[in-house]
Amino acid sequence: MAGIHITDIEAAINHWRVKNPSPDGVTLPHELRALAEVYALMVFYKQNLADEFTLPGDAAEAFQDWYATTPDTPCIAICSTSQGDEQCKGCGRTFEEVQLWTEMSAGEKRAVWHRITQEGTSWRFNKYAERAAEDRQQAKAAAEAQTLLPL
Repeated sequence: MAGIHITDIEAAINHWRVKNPSPDGVTLPHELRALAEVYALMVFYKQNLADEFTLPGDAAEAFQDWYATTPDTPCIAICSTSQGDEQCKGCGRTFEEVQLWTEMSAGEKRAVWHRITQEGTSWRFNKYAERAAEDRQQAKAAAEAQTLLPL
């Protein structure tokens, strides 16, 4: 099952709390309500993963809005899989994950991100952390620029 981790649901909720805060401090905007419902059910049933393909429509849209603000790939342009390593020293992905990245769903990508973050051994988290920080700043700037575009 391609799943969305509960911490990603939390991050999406926090994204919407900033993007569309409650007008009166009590009432939840519909995006927050949709994500909060998914989160509550995950907590109630003690589940860490929500199936990305069965999320209610409003929750899926709200999640995708947050997901668009995250860096797509953990790549820091130091790929040791091209040198024969089974797991990239730069980003932490396996050779197969690097090859299939463009075909993976948002849930599959977030699962890889979750794993490599938990492991924390790839160079993106230590030796070359500044490259990852630059990528985050560029992704944030791009996401902000998109929200400012008139439709």
